[in-house]
Amino acid sequence: MGEELGHIERPSVESFGGQRKIFVVPLLLRGSDAPADYSEKFDMYWQQVKEQLVKLEEKIGAVECIYHEAIVAGGEEGLKILEKMNTSSCSIVKERGERGARLEATDDRELAEESMDWERMLLGGFLSEKVARMVSEFYVEASRKRYNHMAKRIDESLKPGERGILFITEGHSLQFPGDTQVFSVFPPALDQIHKWFRDASTADPGRE
Repeated sequence: MGEELGHIERPSVESFGGQRKIFVVPLLLRGSDAPADYSEKFDMYWQQVKEQLVKLEEKIGAVECIYHEAIVAGGEEGLKILEKMNTSSCSIVKERGERGARLEATDDRELAEESMDWERMLLGGFLSEKVARMVSEFYVEASRKRYNHMAKRIDESLKPGERGILFITEGHSLQFPGDTQVFSVFPPALDQIHKWFRDASTADPGRE
């Protein structure tokens, strides 16, 4: 389990030794038709993410490697993909890229698309319990392979003593390499967004 930023004291960079470190940021997206009240919380969330990452880097050291869910290419090609996907996380990546951090290919396109397709089918619902169970098993297996791929990419590219950022959706089951120290970024606005979704679901039982 990662350490929440609010619980981190101010040790020196040297006190963390040669371990690899990774800052995990919950990845939130916003559709073009997002309600205004959600958009307000969404913008607040990403502002708080930026602030917390700055504090982490002040305590532990500057980020040298960046990983992002659904990014299947590194460098400039990956940045172009990210610009179309999420401008909020993209601005964080660009800022650190200008300081020398490298954006790594993180996801596998085929595994990501397969996982998302199975997930869409699960959200659609089924009449048959047998079919629901089969689709669930396929989704779990595709997700397992996908997260194993992402963990391998991190293990291969994050060098000893380096610091990285991973942007990934909540609820993931990615297992980080054993020699990697994980810090969870959890801005206060994330709780507000969770509450927004709970309230929206209660007001509209048919809403996912």
